Amino acid sequence: MMKLGIIGTNWITKQFVEAAETTGDFTLTSVYSRKLATAQKFGADFKNVTEYFDNLSEFFEQGTFEVVYIASPNNLHFEQTLQALKAKKHVIVEKPMCSNPAELKVLQKYLHHHPELYCFEAARHFHEPNFQSVKQAVKELPVIQGANLTYKKYSSRYDQFLAGEEPNVFSPKFSGGALQDLGVYLVYDAISWFGIPEDAHYYPVKLRNGIDGSGTAILNYPGYDVVLNVGKTANSYLPGEIYGLKETIVMDNAAELQKVELVDATGNGTMLSVDPAKNPMLAEAKAFGEILRDTDSLQNKQLQQEWLAVAVEVNHVLYKLRQSAGLVFPADEHEVDY
Repeated sequence: MMKLGIIGTNWITKQFVEAAETTGDFTLTSVYSRKLATAQKFGADFKNVTEYFDNLSEFFEQGTFEVVYIASPNNLHFEQTLQALKAKKHVIVEKPMCSNPAELKVLQKYLHHHPELYCFEAARHFHEPNFQSVKQAVKELPVIQGANLTYKKYSSRYDQFLAGEEPNVFSPKFSGGALQDLGVYLVYDAISWFGIPEDAHYYPVKLRNGIDGSGTAILNYPGYDVVLNVGKTANSYLPGEIYGLKETIVMDNAAELQKVELVDATGNGTMLSVDPAKNPMLAEAKAFGEILRDTDSLQNKQLQQEWLAVAVEVNHVLYKLRQSAGLVFPADEHEVDY
């Protein structure tokens, strides 16, 4: 069983740790938070935690964990991932792994020179069976005429923003916004199901500080477009749809993928999905655990590299979409290297 360390003590971290421990491959032993009391409060829910840190350098230098899960604000992902790799830790980092392609290129370069290390972007739905079912169904369509994919979810932090504050997820400083936070799921959909688009444009609804609260992205493919609707300031209940000639792939939600059907020309549906796990992060935790159990396996290394290649393409498309909309983060203006 691998010892797990964490950066970030919010609800998503707890959900991942619970999923990771359910697999039997991981046990949480080390917790970092900027406040020691916060780290201790989080760790109290897990029986094997023995190490608490409020100093990040000490966390990496003294922590006995082998794998770290990073769920800090987006702008810190690159820096903390590189720090973890330099400390010889395997990394699972929440999406988006980096703010821009320049940061990701540095990580790729470091990983190339240190092939013994593994690094994963935690885009949870990418590893779920229903995601793969959609991928297979798209592959079997004789004709593709386009898609409309939606993920709009009212953020619990939007009330704070409306009250005049600037929480991380609505801050350019922290590489936040709807596209980076929720749109990344839809870009994973598009890249995995349809390939790399020929062009991409984003039409955001910008909030008072210039961040995108919502927006529509259009990805251009030969002969069709894929439209992505994303937002953190309202809830949408629109299904996702992929259009064949007479058949349509319909999903209840293009990111959560709890129900997927293939609907024929007469309106009859064939269920493609299975019932999802109670913990939506279980599939990715299992996938990471299976690889990290045998890091000497050439097959595992190849699979990790394939996943990283998808993450790279997703990052490039996200960056292109931001550029098309004039969305610039402070992280975009910093030179990075190791």
